[in-house]
Amino acid sequence: MTGPLKGYRVLELAGIGPGPFCGMMLADMGADVLRIERGSPPAFDATRNAVHRGRRSINVDLKNPDSLAAVLRLVEAADVLLEGIRPGVLEKLGLGPEVCHARNQKLVYARMTGWGQTGPMAMMAGHDINYFAISGSLHMCGPAGAPPHPNLNLVADMGGGGMMMAFGIVCALLEAGKSGQGQVIDAAMVEGSALLATMVHAYRNTGRWAEPRGENILDGGAPFYNVYETADGGFMAVGSIEAPFYALLVKGIGLDLAKYPEQHDRAKWPEMKAVFAQIFKTRTRAAWEAVFDGTDACVTPVLTPEEAAVYPHMVARGAFGLPEHGVQPMPAPKFSRTPGAALPAGEPAGREALREWGLTDAEAGWLT
Repeated sequence: MTGPLKGYRVLELAGIGPGPFCGMMLADMGADVLRIERGSPPAFDATRNAVHRGRRSINVDLKNPDSLAAVLRLVEAADVLLEGIRPGVLEKLGLGPEVCHARNQKLVYARMTGWGQTGPMAMMAGHDINYFAISGSLHMCGPAGAPPHPNLNLVADMGGGGMMMAFGIVCALLEAGKSGQGQVIDAAMVEGSALLATMVHAYRNTGRWAEPRGENILDGGAPFYNVYETADGGFMAVGSIEAPFYALLVKGIGLDLAKYPEQHDRAKWPEMKAVFAQIFKTRTRAAWEAVFDGTDACVTPVLTPEEAAVYPHMVARGAFGLPEHGVQPMPAPKFSRTPGAALPAGEPAGREALREWGLTDAEAGWLT
C-alpha cells in the first residue's frame, strides 16, 4: 500500500453506496481497510466493482458470540470503525461506541446514515433522492416549468455521504493524534446535501438567485451556462460566465457581441438561448470542439464515460485506469510525495491478513 493514509487501519462494516465509496477513498489513499461482510459474499466479480477495490474482506455473523468477540479484537487494532447501519442496531449487537471505546479509546467511530443518529426521521428508510429532497437542494435542480430533476446519486450518497464522511474521518484522526482520544462521527447524508449547496444559499441570501427553478445562472436559465445539441446528436457544454469568456463564446459561434452586449439581462435570456441552440445545431460536436479547443471560452464536448476514459486530457492526467478490471476512475486528489493507488479488490482475508491485525490463529481460524 502507498498513500498519505498508509499505516492507518479501518474496519469497514459492509453496506451499500456511500459506505463502500468512503471505504474506497480511504483504501485509495493507503489505509489498510478490512471489510466485514455480514452475509454471503457478493455474487459478482469483485475485481470489477470499483467501490470494493483496495481491501480484503471477511464474512462474519455478528449475532454469533464467538464472531463478535473476534470482531472486538479487530476493533482493538483499528484506528477507524466505519459503519452505515440504522441507529441502535450495533448497540443491540454489542458493538456500539461505548463498548468499542472501552477496548480502544483512540478509535474513530464513524457512523453514516441518511437522516442522522437522532431526529424524527432517524429510523426511516431512504435513498439519495429522499435526502437530496429534504435538504432543499433537489428543489433547485431542473428546467423551468418542469419537475425537479434527480442528479444520479452523486449528491447525497457520494458527495454528502461518502466524501463528507471521509473528510470527517481524516479530521477525527488528526485530532486523535493530538488528544489521544477517539470520538463518534454522526454523518447524515441529508446534512451533507445541504452543505454542498452553501454557495447557492449565499446567492439566495444576497438576492442573486430567483425562486423559479431553471431561471438562474447555474441551473440552466442562463444561455451562457447551458448544454446545446449539435448537428450529429452530440452536445456541447457552455460555461462562459465571466465577461471575457462570454465574448469568446459569442465570437466562436459567429455572432456580433454588439448585438448581445447585455450578458446578464435576464429578460433576453430566452431569446439568446434559442439563438445559441439554433447555431450549435448547425455543426457537429467535433467541429465545435475544434472551434473552442485551446480557448478560454469554457466550451467543451459532453463525453460519454467511454469517451472520457480515452480523452487526451484525461489520459494525460491518468484519470481512469485498471482496464483489465473494467474502466475505473482513479484516486483523487494527487499527492506529490505519497500518491494514492487503486488496487483491485483483494481475495477474502486469510489467517495471515488477520494475524497482521493481531488475531491469533485460534481467534482467526473459524473466520477463514
